Amino acid sequence: MNYYLKENGVRIKLGYGELEISGDEDFGFRPFQLMVSSIVGCSASVFRKILEKQRTKIEDMIVSAEVERNPEEANRIERIALTFTIKGHQLDPDKLHKSLEVARKNCSMVRSVENSIQIDEKIEIIELSR
Repeated sequence: MNYYLKENGVRIKLGYGELEISGDEDFGFRPFQLMVSSIVGCSASVFRKILEKQRTKIEDMIVSAEVERNPEEANRIERIALTFTIKGHQLDPDKLHKSLEVARKNCSMVRSVENSIQIDEKIEIIELSR
């Protein structure tokens, strides 16, 4: 991958578009946003694949991320708290929690940062009526 310097950050051209990265949100995605997004994207994708393999049908999944940063250490990301809000019919909470544990073990982004960033995960279930 090649990144190109621009006036207020860097740019990368990918097959599906350009990604603008900048420390100033007016000019592109901030690096910490991309870090958190890669963790959320990986975790949610792996979790969904596991649920599909187990034939657990969900109607929707929303992932919320709260980020704690340390201004004393270059605004380092210290902790990311992920809340997976799962919507569906007759969902088994134990099965969902076990599936999320498996997803965590198989998400390359979570595994890449697990010794430097605390990742907390929880599930909220919204039971939909038929």
